[in-house]
Amino acid sequence: MTEKVTEGLNELDLRGEVCPFTFVKTKLQLEGMEKGDILTVIFDYAPAVSSVPGSVKNEGHNILGIEKEGDCTWKVRIQKA
Repeated sequence: MTEKVTEGLNELDLRGEVCPFTFVKTKLQLEGMEKGDILTVIFDYAPAVSSVPGSVKNEGHNILGIEKEGDCTWKVRIQKA
């Protein structure tokens, strides 16, 4: 399991994590950010690609994009509300 936050880049690497931890860790990261900041979250767990964006959207944040990289990695860009 890798959990990496790159300072200044607002990138959270959650490869190796599964639900519900993917949402919990994304939510905690967003809580520490300023309104309007953008967070890129990297997943390799397919169910997280639909569940996490839906959950953070329900909390009022904006999903700026979901990008697939390779066979099983996704980057989700979230703007904090």
